[in-house]
Amino acid sequence: MSDKTIGDRLGELRRYLDVTQEGLAERSGVHVDTIRKLEQNIRQSARLSTLRALARALDTELDRLLGQPTVTTELPDDGGLIALRDAIQDISVLPGVPADGLDEEPPSAEVWMNQVRAATSLYWKGRYSRLAGSLPLVLRDGRAVARETTGSLVEQVWKQLALAYQLAASLTTQAGHPDWAFEAVAKQLDAAQRASDPLMEGMGVSTLSWVLLRQGRWEEAQLVAERKADALEPPMRGGTSAQYAVYGNLLVAAATPAARRDRKDDADQFLNFAEAAAVRSGPVRVYGTAFSPVDVKTQIVNVALAGNEPDPAKALEAAADVRHELIRRPVHLAAHRLDVAQARYQTGDDEGALETLLEVEADQPEWIRYQALARATVLEMREEEQRRNTRLRGLAARLGVEPAL
Repeated sequence: MSDKTIGDRLGELRRYLDVTQEGLAERSGVHVDTIRKLEQNIRQSARLSTLRALARALDTELDRLLGQPTVTTELPDDGGLIALRDAIQDISVLPGVPADGLDEEPPSAEVWMNQVRAATSLYWKGRYSRLAGSLPLVLRDGRAVARETTGSLVEQVWKQLALAYQLAASLTTQAGHPDWAFEAVAKQLDAAQRASDPLMEGMGVSTLSWVLLRQGRWEEAQLVAERKADALEPPMRGGTSAQYAVYGNLLVAAATPAARRDRKDDADQFLNFAEAAAVRSGPVRVYGTAFSPVDVKTQIVNVALAGNEPDPAKALEAAADVRHELIRRPVHLAAHRLDVAQARYQTGDDEGALETLLEVEADQPEWIRYQALARATVLEMREEEQRRNTRLRGLAARLGVEPAL
């Protein structure tokens, strides 16, 4: 990991853009004293909303400002993030580019679809290194399988290929490569259209909204999800569980960027409709994800912490209504508990926040390293610690955010 602090990266970016500290303060709405203290390493961090504002003003992504790692924690022998990039940016599909033939026969459609299911399980368990090792071949084989499959399996294969690209987009976004993720989403949407499956297309737009959110394109992230939700809104009577689940996922996707834009009323309305959809759908696994009332409840916690005026007390009140045993995806549970840790820290419960962070790390040691919220929270806690806390300093070191001494 780099020894550079947030202030080091902030100063480098500002000087590269030839912007004064006063100019950055004006562009970002962040007080110039805060910028000055960060660059002088008098302060090691700031509130996440402040860091987001600075990143946007510097025309960069928050992950870059925080120094998020863009590699996996292991080096797979048979793949990795660069191999995944090459599989997403497949030059053989470009018009006019000569391509080599396949070195070997692809697996059968049934075998390959089982591989997609296994890859989906790895993602939701937070096994990113293993997934990075297997997903490049899954994508390459999937394109060959889609070309060769005929008959009744055609649409099913294209649907699974869309899901494989959804995994690629999600993994590369988590790993700090949203530009690769954008390309993966484009191919996900193309595969969904070839599958003649509007609901798979809806999940593609939900993924796109998340990628745009991570790029800081909040207005677009909200609009694409909101419009697709309107287009796919199921009838009050007669809608299927899958229809309600995809519709609800899109509403949840729209709520987060709305809250980031300080449009909390819009976010709350999206979540109210999403909760109604979840009641109608019931707990359901569909299109590589899960949807249920508890999924919406966790998002209520997240939204309460978003924007320039977070409400940690409201977040903790909402969190008390979340039953952890009903959350089906391990990384979703980890994300929710990370929100709870942030809320506890913001209400002054430093020890409770640290306990929660350490529990999340124990359950998801690889996943937590990619989370900007975890890194920012730990940096804040380190800066404000009143006495030496060995456990906190150990966590900071493992996340690669130990402040310069």
